[in-house]
Amino acid sequence: MLALAGGVYDDVLAHAREDVPREACGILVGTTDGDAATATVAHRVRNVADAPNVAYEIDPTEQLRVFETAADHDREVVGFYHSHPAGPAAMSDRDRETAAWPGYRYLLVSLAGRPPFVGAWMWTGDDFEREAVTVQN
Repeated sequence: MLALAGGVYDDVLAHAREDVPREACGILVGTTDGDAATATVAHRVRNVADAPNVAYEIDPTEQLRVFETAADHDREVVGFYHSHPAGPAAMSDRDRETAAWPGYRYLLVSLAGRPPFVGAWMWTGDDFEREAVTVQN
């Protein structure tokens, strides 16, 4: 399960809306407890994909910085997020081909419907498994 603490949901949704027509992407930092993770901060990162309107690729320099900053503050990276500005509320074939972090959660925001869809998956190394996502106040 992935819990989004405080304003994380609002931050991710705002980022997705601001980056239209590009896919927004970022890194979720927080804590884990067994099979559950709580994201306490959403770090926006630059999408360096060749076709950013239909794909995302996290800037590796920014990714390293977020991992180091999280560790410095006794937190950990619990997952990643990206948006589908007009695409489906499901992980795409490209998302499956480029997923690289088994055991991490991937949060997806689809702006194609009203209200926007937000879902979470765990990357197993072979495929995505759907996870529950909750928003905490």
